[in-house]
Amino acid sequence: MPRAVVIGAGVAGLATAIRLQIKGYQVEVYEANAYPGGKLHQQIQDGYRFDLGPSLFTLPHLVNELFELAGESPEDHFRYTQKETVCHYFWEDGTRFQAPAQVDQFVLEASHAFSVKPDRLRAYLKRNKSKYELTKSLFLEKSLHKWTTYLSRDTLKALSNLAKFDLSKTLDQSNKAYWNSEKLNQLFNRYATYNGSSPYKTPGIMSLIPYLEMELGTYSPVGGMHSITKSLWNLAERLGVQFHFEQKVERILVEKGIAVGIQVNGNKVEADKVVSNMDVFPSYRQLMPDQKAPEKTLAQERSSSALIFYWGIQKSFPELDLHNIFFSDDYPGEFKALFEEKTLHPDPTVYINITSKEEASDAPEGCENWFVMINAPGDYGQNWKELKQEARKNILGKLSRVLGCDIEPLIQTEFSLDPPGIQEATSSYRGALYGAASNDRMAAFLRHPNFSSKIKNLHFCGGSVHPGGGIPLCLLSARITADLIPTPNTISA
Repeated sequence: MPRAVVIGAGVAGLATAIRLQIKGYQVEVYEANAYPGGKLHQQIQDGYRFDLGPSLFTLPHLVNELFELAGESPEDHFRYTQKETVCHYFWEDGTRFQAPAQVDQFVLEASHAFSVKPDRLRAYLKRNKSKYELTKSLFLEKSLHKWTTYLSRDTLKALSNLAKFDLSKTLDQSNKAYWNSEKLNQLFNRYATYNGSSPYKTPGIMSLIPYLEMELGTYSPVGGMHSITKSLWNLAERLGVQFHFEQKVERILVEKGIAVGIQVNGNKVEADKVVSNMDVFPSYRQLMPDQKAPEKTLAQERSSSALIFYWGIQKSFPELDLHNIFFSDDYPGEFKALFEEKTLHPDPTVYINITSKEEASDAPEGCENWFVMINAPGDYGQNWKELKQEARKNILGKLSRVLGCDIEPLIQTEFSLDPPGIQEATSSYRGALYGAASNDRMAAFLRHPNFSSKIKNLHFCGGSVHPGGGIPLCLLSARITADLIPTPNTISA
């Protein structure tokens, strides 16, 4: 049986391993950490369970289809519920808004809350839907780096509707064309952060992202986000994928322009196919230092990172839900600080995820597990000890003011994660959460492909390559990558 090696057991690595094992390869996964999942991991501390990484779950069918490919019933191994509320929003002036997941209800309530005409909201959401439907086949489901992608009817349809993509506008400009409400604009500008970018730089096509939440749904996995990792890891093992944890890959071995395996602990592991789920930057710099690297791609601006405080809170807040946003009063200043000054703004937008709202066992009775995150620049050698101390003070001050309650005395247990820690734990260059940023209208075309054009039998998957970061795009990356690798009986001798 032909052998495939996957470097890294992040969600894209797990999904790629599953697909290749089903396809007829004997797959082995090598992971430097002692656990699978990469950023999609968990920690239990003092009776509180915390999901450490991604906290938003959309497009659950991308997980389901992996079980279906294996001939299993998804609901036997992985379950989730759909949220009726997308997010709870808070502003310092006392404005609060609970965004309904149902589109008509959202239009009704948002038009009233932000004094916007309902028909303008409907037109905006309709355009977002059109952007998604026109581009998903081209940008999300196929390799942008194969000429066959551009010969399809879907691609021709997308190209004939380029004006609808708002590529010449920023997301902020695209949103402002529909209303004069700064708060509503801020609500929709925040979706730029879903790929680690700035709404004042990323193109208007990114307004398709709200469509994923508002029309396709926001979900909560039973058992928390870490259950995605556990269910895929268990599926992979049932299929016969072999995992090697605490086994750091030292080199991708290339002979005469062909990837022939990897080096681990000084030993050669032969393989017919090599797939790197490692960030593309260290994939070249650390694993293939002797190979010519795509320097323009590696020099692209990196996405934002995150500073996360995990707090066990000895109180229940009924006004909070699974997803909560506390907006900055200076949104442009916040993104200028992140991407131009490479620092934290004194008035950051704060996101709180509370899985105990869905899973009561994630916190002691009457308590809540707060995942408190602010956007952060990547690690460029800043003094993170000082930045973290100042950010903690600013976050606590903001939450205490808006919630009308002194938060710090309620913290029973605490730990944190910063950009250097993210880089160390996940090999994400500079701690970037999404690889390259999308602060350019051509960014979608500039991401590294899912294969090497220089080295035969070498492929890539994960958030640093096409189509991008986040759980859905990582799962789509795995699908694209696996589809590019031929089934064993079609491999030429």
